Amino acid sequence: MSRVIDAGLSSPLPDEAATTALATRVASVLDDGLVLYLHGPLGAGKTSFARAMLTALGVGERVKSPTYSLVESYRAGALNAWHLDLYRIADPGELEWLGLDALGDPAALVLVEWPERGTGALPAPDLVLELDHADPGRCAKAVPHSDRGRALLGRLGES
Repeated sequence: MSRVIDAGLSSPLPDEAATTALATRVASVLDDGLVLYLHGPLGAGKTSFARAMLTALGVGERVKSPTYSLVESYRAGALNAWHLDLYRIADPGELEWLGLDALGDPAALVLVEWPERGTGALPAPDLVLELDHADPGRCAKAVPHSDRGRALLGRLGES
């Protein structure tokens, strides 16, 4: 299992199982909605993390990658959850036709891959998870951007 992520500290993720374990731990301390931006290059584990987190939250259906659909919605227990992959977006204005008004619900979980491509059209993040390649495997760094993000990291550190 990866060590606890704290603001500004990196956590090694030597394999996909470690990425899954981290996502499961984050899901276990989530007590409300959250806007989580997932940054990182191709193959850094953004979709793997999102899929594992949604599964850990109780999404009973197959968690699909939204690479082509851009957005997938789920019911995760009591939470409405949205998973966006904006890799194919060239301009944030393209997001208008998706009807993303529901993303502003503070009780919703919003996971966004490639959020930099939706600048100005997305809710502000509570937490940014930076995933990257490392030798061996990958690494993760969490940076809170709101009180809600700081509180989640605090609970993660206590778990």
